[in-house]
Amino acid sequence: MPHRSINELSRFIGLKWQEQDIESFIIIMKRDIKGLSYNELDKVIIKEGFPSYRAKQIYDWLYLKKVNTFRQMSNLPLDLIHYLESTFNFASLGCIKQNRSKDGTTKYLFQLSDKYLIESVLIRGKRRNTVCLSSQVGCLWHCLFCVSGKKGFQRNLKAEEIVEQLISVQRTSGEQINNIVYMGMGEPFNNFEQLIKSINIINDPKGINIGARKITISTCGIIPGINRLALNPLQIELSVSLHSAEDWIRDYLMPVNKKYPLKKLIAACKKYTEKKNRQVTFEYLMLKGINDSREQARKLSRLISGFKSKVNLIIYNPVSFYTKLLPSEEDAVLAFQQVLQNNHIPVTTRHSKGQDIQAACGQLRSNYLRFQGNSVKQ
Repeated sequence: MPHRSINELSRFIGLKWQEQDIESFIIIMKRDIKGLSYNELDKVIIKEGFPSYRAKQIYDWLYLKKVNTFRQMSNLPLDLIHYLESTFNFASLGCIKQNRSKDGTTKYLFQLSDKYLIESVLIRGKRRNTVCLSSQVGCLWHCLFCVSGKKGFQRNLKAEEIVEQLISVQRTSGEQINNIVYMGMGEPFNNFEQLIKSINIINDPKGINIGARKITISTCGIIPGINRLALNPLQIELSVSLHSAEDWIRDYLMPVNKKYPLKKLIAACKKYTEKKNRQVTFEYLMLKGINDSREQARKLSRLISGFKSKVNLIIYNPVSFYTKLLPSEEDAVLAFQQVLQNNHIPVTTRHSKGQDIQAACGQLRSNYLRFQGNSVKQ
């Protein structure tokens, strides 16, 4: 936008613009290039009179070589670089803090361009490296065991901000990433359009090229999102945070259950498996004295029997300064698992990683904000 138009706008709304304000406004008005799919970028390049193959070169620089300025794209002609600089923003996340656990897990605290903070996690494994991505700043749903929603919901992330988390982790760690989970801050299905756009960019074989079956969306139980995902052609994995087979317990743990109760949620999951011919993973946080009895395991077995599903039992990573919830004892976990197995329910047990570095969702951000006061956005 030309300066004359900005000055006219500033007079209209009664603001006095300084030169740095104008420059900042121009940057904001530009679109982040990482928010373009390959097809969108290709159309833009052709429309501006450049050959189509330039789009592939740009994509290589963005997602394979992971550069952070247009000037580093050394095989592009200068007029194309000038066009890109004048048209697109090349934003990147600021890494405020990173902690590495003794188990190899690394937690990243990133600052967005508007100063909000989000988290990403790199989980190293023997056969695969997984990155856990955030989809929102904060969360609407205020689950009792999760810190992400304690400061409330601020805004949705744009597709480019989601993708940039992955790129930043790759660039910082030097690791090859081959597995993605949308299990970070926020509820992915409450940001459906940007979620799917980011997945399409990550999945695109011309760019990052991570297979759809290596990408998992975790939801607290947003039924419209499950229904929409069932219509998407990509074979994305679906994970549902269940945590109880009884509505009154789930109401206590997860306020979302009051809007999308268990009966309707399980019906949506069944329809999803029928439509996609894929299993649903039910995440089940083992909480001492709340949901970890044998009777609870029997009720869970009855609730999810008869369709393609499995249960992932998770040993709770406690957050002492926010809740008094405690992880189940080992004997209770083993007994719970045995009941599921006896009822022919596929089940695995996962111990939370990164407990020594505040790797549970929202912990690092919340702890950072506790000590920073008003110096950063909540």
